Amino acid sequence: MEEPQPGVFLWVLMQTDARGAPVRVARRAEEGCDSYEAALAAGTRALDAQLHRPA
Repeated sequence: MEEPQPGVFLWVLMQTDARGAPVRVARRAEEGCDSYEAALAAGTRALDAQLHRPA
């Protein structure tokens, strides 16, 4: 989660290495949300879509 401006929250999906350390941004929100909870929900939906997309 990023807060580029007070009260604006962006979800960020990170690719990690085998130890779980972030190595690169896989996807990032194009628009901010007005609450942490809304951004978390949107990021969770984006992660779910990423995991279940056709190969």
